[in-house]
Amino acid sequence: MIRPFALAILVAVPTACGAPQSAPASPSEPHHWLAGDHHIHSRYSVGWDDSVDPPSPIIAGEAIYPIPTNARMARSYGLAWMVTTDHGGPNHSKVSLELSYPELLESRRVVPGLIQFFGLELDPPGAEHASLIVPHGHDEVTRLHDIESRFARREAWPVDTARNRPPLMLEALRAMRAQTPRPIVIVNHPSRSATAVGVYGLNDPAELRDWNDAAPEVAVGMEGAPGHQASTLAPDGSLEPNAARGGYSRSPTLGGFDQMTARLGGFWDSMLGEGRRWWITSTSDSHVHWREGGAEFWPGEYSKTYVWAQRTYDGILEGIRGGRVFVTTGDLVSELYVAAQSGGGRADIGETLSVPSGATVEITIRFLDPEGPNSRGDHPAVARVDLISGLVTGVRPDRSADTNPTTQVVARWTSAEWSTHGPYRSVTYAWEDVTADAYVRVRGTNGAELEPEPDPRGEDPWSDLWFYSNPVFITVR
Repeated sequence: MIRPFALAILVAVPTACGAPQSAPASPSEPHHWLAGDHHIHSRYSVGWDDSVDPPSPIIAGEAIYPIPTNARMARSYGLAWMVTTDHGGPNHSKVSLELSYPELLESRRVVPGLIQFFGLELDPPGAEHASLIVPHGHDEVTRLHDIESRFARREAWPVDTARNRPPLMLEALRAMRAQTPRPIVIVNHPSRSATAVGVYGLNDPAELRDWNDAAPEVAVGMEGAPGHQASTLAPDGSLEPNAARGGYSRSPTLGGFDQMTARLGGFWDSMLGEGRRWWITSTSDSHVHWREGGAEFWPGEYSKTYVWAQRTYDGILEGIRGGRVFVTTGDLVSELYVAAQSGGGRADIGETLSVPSGATVEITIRFLDPEGPNSRGDHPAVARVDLISGLVTGVRPDRSADTNPTTQVVARWTSAEWSTHGPYRSVTYAWEDVTADAYVRVRGTNGAELEPEPDPRGEDPWSDLWFYSNPVFITVR
């Protein structure tokens, strides 16, 4: 159950390789909302010197910061965990093994108290990009090397077109599913290559269903809000009038979120309507900071993925896998609780409540609107909270489906309508006569748009903030 508790304390103990890790959690150790980012590039997202054969890596060719720099900035912006996810390329698995991983070990030593996973921005066969999060352990480096060397689309040299076959990605997911503990794969910027609403590019609905079917506990979701959110900011803080938020130059983001998430009754709702545990996250995709001419915020500076977990590697990984996650931009909220209760039973974000047919389900939403300023020095306020529901009708025969016509906003609240309990705000909704399987989810904004509108070129990302919860499922017995 997701309820506020005292903050757990991270205790560092040495591993055999000298890297600090969190001590094993006791069953009584409390959970907390822990902010993090699973899509961060270091200087080992390299460029390539194509004048030699095979191409030679150019350190800091795409992203420029050492891993400890990313970690220090993540910690300074309030993150409890992060994942280093560098780009691939010809024989990049050797870069990961020989350069990136030793620096990650050093980063764990010099930035204590921050949980740092080893990962990769995988170039999946037949798709664009995905975050791979490897479970922490003595074999984490060999596990990542095995996956990257065997399955990454751009790894082979000379170029092997067979590496770009969608069935190879399904083989990779099945291989990951067989591992203990299992890694996690999250689709990055899923609609960045889309040319219009519903006109998808390198990632399409049928493909993502195939991934989830092949390994439902590995391929667990997608970035709801992509990185590159500072792409409209010039180094002096002025706006770049022709720049697109998130680098979505063909079909824009909506309120900073990908169309696969932001469209009411769209792709995300179609997945939830099948009963799929398909979760959303939010990341920085940090390469080069906007003050230095890049398009990104530092990890945690703008976007945060909050996971309800014990403050350990395993706790955070399983919190993500279980969907106990909400996301926010601009520090609009720092805690969010969505509870469904009926007949003494309760389910929170990522969980399932079973009720008899005809039951009344009470939905309580409670959030913390931080009193302090965000990283720009603003004090954004939540202007409205929406409760969204949809029916769960089972797997649909159309693998390309990207709509759920049953999805609707069932209630909206503004500041005049919610209750205040100390620093928290709360609202309650009585859902009467529940007779069919369903889900509920919550979103909120600092603006006045009833539905997130396409983001215009040159929009100030700080002016248009949203938060989203993952769903609570309700089954009727």
